[in-house]
Amino acid sequence: MTPPLRTHHLAKAVGVHVNTIRLYETEGFLPPIPRGDNGYREYSLRHLEQARLAYLTTRWPYVGDKTLLHDLVRYAAHDDLGMAMELAYKYLAHVRMERTFAEAAVEFLERWAAGHLLDSPRQQVHIGDAAQHLNVSIDMLRNWERNGLIDVPRDPANQYRLYSTAEFGRLRVIRTLVKSGYSLMAILRMLLQFDAGQTDNLRDALHLPPEDDQIQTIADRWLVSLIELEQRAQAIIRQIGHMIEMAHAQASTTLISNDPHSTRRHSGVSHRK
Repeated sequence: MTPPLRTHHLAKAVGVHVNTIRLYETEGFLPPIPRGDNGYREYSLRHLEQARLAYLTTRWPYVGDKTLLHDLVRYAAHDDLGMAMELAYKYLAHVRMERTFAEAAVEFLERWAAGHLLDSPRQQVHIGDAAQHLNVSIDMLRNWERNGLIDVPRDPANQYRLYSTAEFGRLRVIRTLVKSGYSLMAILRMLLQFDAGQTDNLRDALHLPPEDDQIQTIADRWLVSLIELEQRAQAIIRQIGHMIEMAHAQASTTLISNDPHSTRRHSGVSHRK
């Protein structure tokens, strides 16, 4: 019989601190944990595999509402691996949808950079009309300008901002990239390259921050991050599949051990007269 595992065994195997394993227990991410006569927790291999699933599933970053991921782990902890697998595929679909949006936004950017995306010629309008036309808030337009994404010309008479065809095209690109999950820093880095006349490889400028950038976020390399998140979602599915195989193997072993005839069949003793 395999000796019970301790908290530090699980922590070392999963690659987390012992307090993280205790947090998993508190959050309901682990099955009920029996205790020995000495009061120590006694984990099994099932607890170990469940802890691995919790680590894969609940750590940051993730896409969307973390409630789905937490529910996934809790279903698995309560032996409902079928529902856990269903939620894992739902999450994978969500990640893939986000990746599709991010890739489409980059294609939109490249078409604009090549001069193939132009708004219909229009008269110059003030910020309220521009916000209404683009279906964004006035504060968003001001924020993008404050962050250096766009330089809007001013009316010499009253210093009001004036938006025309060129500004609308640029703002559409900004809006599309922001809604697709890219950070303002990543968009600024790309636009600075565009404004310098370097219109090739804007995709790389958007995704790969320079090595000397001291502060980087997940959204600074959003599409790359989504590819990594998709790989992790597939790893979650594989882990649940592994746990299902373990459950089947355990059930088969239990059936054999409970079969009164199994000893005779496997003992090699003949009972023929």
